[in-house]
This record gives sequence, structure tokens and C-alpha cells, in this order.
Amino acid sequence: MTNQKTRSRAPTVADVARAASVSKAQAARALGGYGAVSEEVQLRVNRAAAALGYRPNEVARTMNTGRSNTIGVIVGDIENPHFGLALRGMADVARQAGFHLLLGNSDEKLQAEQDAVRVMLEKRVDGIIVAPSHSAREKNGHLLQILEEGRALRLFDRAVIGLDVEAICCDFSTVAREATQRLLEAGHERIAYITSMELEREYRDEADFGLTPVAQRVGGMMAAFAAAGRRYDTTLIQANAGSDAQIARIVASLWQRAAPPTALIASDSLVAMSLLRAVAQRGLRIPQDISFIMYDNFPWSEIVTPPLTVVAQPVYEMGREAARRLIADIRGENVGPMPAFSAALMMRHSIAAPAQ
Repeated sequence: MTNQKTRSRAPTVADVARAASVSKAQAARALGGYGAVSEEVQLRVNRAAAALGYRPNEVARTMNTGRSNTIGVIVGDIENPHFGLALRGMADVARQAGFHLLLGNSDEKLQAEQDAVRVMLEKRVDGIIVAPSHSAREKNGHLLQILEEGRALRLFDRAVIGLDVEAICCDFSTVAREATQRLLEAGHERIAYITSMELEREYRDEADFGLTPVAQRVGGMMAAFAAAGRRYDTTLIQANAGSDAQIARIVASLWQRAAPPTALIASDSLVAMSLLRAVAQRGLRIPQDISFIMYDNFPWSEIVTPPLTVVAQPVYEMGREAARRLIADIRGENVGPMPAFSAALMMRHSIAAPAQ
């Protein structure tokens, strides 16, 4: 006597062919989406497949058609709502077009990104969308490999120097300057910008951040200070804020200065939440003791006390456009001109004059 359960055999193409009263070759063409079959045969095969619960062999279909109907997406941090919203946009477009997403998380580490690209190419994805962790061309041979293997490629949120590939990005130069001007007009000059981007040394100039939104934002800050005839203290630009512990150390270091910052700008919502926690633990109130601006606009930023001034960007729409352009490339379709994505400053109640 045995307790082993008997497993039912999964229906095959031959089973579908018999049920539909067509040849195995006709059933294979109808199920695989390659070759020509009549509308009648296609309908009979589809009905038989549904009745039997047939599931296609994706590996075999890929070998027959050269397509897997799969898109790879590699983002910097899947926990970051910014990327989560972008992924939603990509997934919505992909699903409508009959594609599936294969997700990779680089954690902003080059090696992890390279490994994710390798796995996706092994899985024979039709194309890949990448938010590159580095802007330097010499560190992105894995992206060149995607193109060399005949796969479609689009960059998201950031570009790579010298790589002739479309990058779906938002322009922050103008809005960063506007946000800084608002702080300057309120009386702030010691404005700290906190980002999770990694630097091996202290910030020196915009080139340190490559072709990224952070570089544009810092550039906009510098432009606002220059226009006001004031000098910006670049030591207030703090990178490597990738965890609560790191942000706590950054805040502690900033408040050990003889003149701590009077305003904080968070580069994303995760950094913002950790910063809010750190300043609250120091007994600081917003905006009475410290003014605050956050990049990205999520519902919680409007319902906290006080509601936060934010820089909103069309992340969902950018994700949709990235997927749309990649799929058009895969299909050999005319993709059309790249739309311009811009951010907007949303003034709420987290900015006030510096405390005396």
C-alpha cells in the first residue's frame, strides 16, 4: 500500500489536436502563434485548449517564434515606492500588449545589476528596461551585451554616458531651482540635500552623480544660489543615505556642526520617512525648527502634520512610456517622438522662516 498521490498528466498539443479534430501541426501553429491557420481552426483549437486546461510550453514557443513575450525590468530598489509606481505603469502596458514582466532588483549595486542582466538574457527575454546604477560607460558593458544579443533596451530614470539608448527621464533642473528659491526667499541658506546615491568620497561637483536626477537637482540648487548671489556650502550634500542607520548618522553629523542646516531636502520618499523620524527623535518640529521638502508625491505626504511640500513627477506615466517604447522596438514598430516629462513643485505647509 502506498500514500503516493497519482498525478494527472498535463494536456499536450496532441490532446488539444484530437479534441479539436485537427492535425497536431495545425494545433501547434494555432497555440504557438506562428504560421497560418484558418479562423475556424483557430477557434476550435482555442475552445479545446480552454476545455482541457492546456498551458503552452513557453520554452518550445520561444524556440519556434524567437519571442518569449517577456520583458525584463531591473530597478534600483523595489522597496522604493518611486520604482513601485513605475513598475505598475510598465506592467499595465505590458499586460495589454500580451507581455509578462521579469523583475530584478539591483539594490543600486553594479554586480547585482550585471547578474540580473545575465539571468534575463539566459531566460531569453525580448527586451530589458534598466534603471542603471552607474552612469559611466566603462561600467556598463552588460548593457552593451543586451544590444549585441539583439534584445531591445531602454533606460529608466537615468542615462549612461556615451550609450546611444533612449532614457525615459524627468527634467528636474527647473523645479529644483524653483524649490531652492522658495527656501532662499523664506530666509534659508543652510539647505541640506540627502540622497541614497552612493559616493566613495565627499561630494565635489555635479559630475559625481553622473546623468541622474540627483545631478539635475543639485545643479538646480546651485543655479538658485548663484542667481541670488549667494554661496552654497556643498558639504551639505550628503550621499550614501541608504538605510535608517546611515541617515541617523548623517543627521547626527549635521547637527554636530556649529551651524546645523535650517532646511532639509529628501531625494525620495524612503529617505524622507527616515529623515522625519530622525529629526523627530531630536525634538525638532517641522516647519518651526526645520523646513522640509521631499521629492516624489505620495498620499502620506499630504496627510502627515504638517502636509509636506513636495516635488511631484509623473512616475506612472514614465513607466508606461518606457514599456510602450520597448515593446514597439521589439515589434519593429514606429515608436514616435519621446514625450517631455517634467516635475512640479507642490507647496504645502512644511516651509517657514528659519528659527531665530
